Amino acid sequence: MPSQEVIVSLRDVEKSYPLGKILVHAVRGVSFEIHKGEFSALAGPSGSGTTTVLNMIGCVDTPTRGEVSVAGQLTNGLDDKGLTKLRLFKVGFIFQTFNLVPVLTAYQNVEFPLLLQKNVPKDERARRVKDYLAKVGLADKAAHRPGELSGGQRQRVAIARALVTNPAIVLADEPTANLDSQTGLEILDLMKTLNERDGTTFIFSTHDQKVIERAHRVLWLEDGKLAERKGH
Repeated sequence: MPSQEVIVSLRDVEKSYPLGKILVHAVRGVSFEIHKGEFSALAGPSGSGTTTVLNMIGCVDTPTRGEVSVAGQLTNGLDDKGLTKLRLFKVGFIFQTFNLVPVLTAYQNVEFPLLLQKNVPKDERARRVKDYLAKVGLADKAAHRPGELSGGQRQRVAIARALVTNPAIVLADEPTANLDSQTGLEILDLMKTLNERDGTTFIFSTHDQKVIERAHRVLWLEDGKLAERKGH
């Protein structure tokens, strides 16, 4: 279950983009906290700002105004190098399009973020990769490339890749969108199991009712604003 420790905090966050001569207000004064171990969802209609908020938590984007704190660090004052480091060591990503490297095997895809970290010895890398491939039920598919795997298996590889660095937070952007409903359910149950067993914090951006039903908490966004909170 979630602890009382705050792992993500947004305070009066705004994000605006110039679009030609117009300023688009994607996020308007959003404030919330996520606690360690939460399985939470950002939900809302298309264009509501959920992906923008997720990108700011993931240090892919920074706020125009307000403060975003991730794993105890304020992202506002960080330069590109600092944001990259925070992203690499504290955050894991799962995408709806899987984002696997086609020429690499499942094993190599999962190992990739550990190579980027540069400080993990080879034997430790091997132990972790094998451990997470086993956890997602793909120990026998380590030598397969993404093109030889089903959509559900590719998403399992993506989950193993997101978790292999032992991140404080895993961000999942519509992770079930490209899967059939049964496979999506299996992927969700797998993530829920990993959340409960290892205490990893999961934050989803989603339209999927199945994700919303399983979340500890749902943060509803409409027109870039927090509209309503629902707990489970």
